[in-house]
Amino acid sequence: MRNINFQINNKGKIFYIAIAVTLILVSIVAAFVIKIYGLKGGVMPVILSFGLLFVYAVLRLPRFGVLALLVMAYFIMFIISMGFTEFPLGTIMDGMLALLVIGFFIQQKYYKNFKVFKNPVAYLILVWVVYNLIQVFNPNAASQLAWVYTIRSVAVVMLSYFIFSYYIISIKFIRTILIVWLSLAFFAALYAIKQEYIGFFPFEEWNHFDPLIQSLLFIDGHWRKNSIFSDPVAFSYNMVVCSILCLALITGPFRLRLKVFFGFLMLLFLTVMLYSGTRAAYVLLPAAGILFLVLKLNKSLFFLAIVAGLFLFVVINIPTGNVTLYRFQSAFKPNNDASYNVRKANQKKIQPYIQAHPIGGGLGATGVWGVRFAPNSFLAKFPPDSGYLRVGMELGWIGLFIICSIMFTGLYMGIKNYFNMRDPELKTYCFAMILIIFAIAVGNFPQEAIVQYPLNIFFYLFLALIQVTKVLDDKKFKEEQGVTEKKIKGLI
Repeated sequence: MRNINFQINNKGKIFYIAIAVTLILVSIVAAFVIKIYGLKGGVMPVILSFGLLFVYAVLRLPRFGVLALLVMAYFIMFIISMGFTEFPLGTIMDGMLALLVIGFFIQQKYYKNFKVFKNPVAYLILVWVVYNLIQVFNPNAASQLAWVYTIRSVAVVMLSYFIFSYYIISIKFIRTILIVWLSLAFFAALYAIKQEYIGFFPFEEWNHFDPLIQSLLFIDGHWRKNSIFSDPVAFSYNMVVCSILCLALITGPFRLRLKVFFGFLMLLFLTVMLYSGTRAAYVLLPAAGILFLVLKLNKSLFFLAIVAGLFLFVVINIPTGNVTLYRFQSAFKPNNDASYNVRKANQKKIQPYIQAHPIGGGLGATGVWGVRFAPNSFLAKFPPDSGYLRVGMELGWIGLFIICSIMFTGLYMGIKNYFNMRDPELKTYCFAMILIIFAIAVGNFPQEAIVQYPLNIFFYLFLALIQVTKVLDDKKFKEEQGVTEKKIKGLI
């Protein structure tokens, strides 16, 4: 054992010595280049060296890579919005995913574990990835280039499910992930408060003079906030998902002060969510609350649910002149909302097309890529207002069936695991993921819930945690059972 520890310590020392030597060499090279080519030229060796170190760290320390992926998923759109470079920063996320996948196969050489592929959700995700790949041959597609630009954000991102399932191997790492996630959400919430009460930075206002943007984001004399995310929808959905996480954690086996802290975060996330003006997000917490009651039904909760329901009823129906509150109320009265009625009519209009095209009109046929690569096509002119609607149009009712099956199977496995788990902490984490996936499944109907960063990455983390928590629970139970058996044998 001492020899093993000595070898590990030696490897660690060699690693840090290598970093120190590399940084010294880079500093010397950078100084030399700055002297000859100026400051800009000298920055490139520094960026390149840190990039190489980062690649090495992701491959050597995959859990660092997982955390880096989650952090970058939160900040990538914010960095892009700053516009300090013309480099396509979105490819950084693709590169990180590729590195983690490569690392996954390297690890398989030494620590074979194919169990991550052996569950219903994994099977369906593989089917989804293959189905998206063969869409390049879709005869209905107006452009193959649209497929090229869309495939990475739709199918390739799904591979992160296997990365999370493989590398999350301890309850300690789950805690670390949740702490990092809530810290990121807390920063995003504070940034939204800054936008609401202080205003936008100049780089955030570049499109505020566009009449189309104004019609979407300037409501009743008030700008909708998006915090560090791409748009108000992505911001609001992230905040409501984090509030649901906090709601579930409050029920867990944690100290009172932690539960109070989770309650504070939940109220903060729900408050800033209102700044987004996204009505679709307002109904997600009540929707998750219904499933919450079903899974944890008891007399005290039933009484609290009645009180909360009455309070919500009053808030929805009370007369108000407050723009934010009025917009919140309108979310629960969709038939009185003009935009909802337009979307409802659009969905009815496109149904015959979806029914007549089982494999859809091709990946990327709608939205930005459809307009760019096939502007005169029927689908390019049709607004993809819903995540399910987009899938139905691009991938047909077959694709729609697959994505709905993934969500349903994730919920089914989660609920089944939840009632069979023994460890209260792991059970709480599984419970949180069930509520979140259910909310996303509901939220994907009025909006595109899992298209933009960071939820397009985090959604597969949620699915993975449902299985990982059960695996860890079973492992812990077997270990405890083994210890008990040894004690019994010792007594005999």
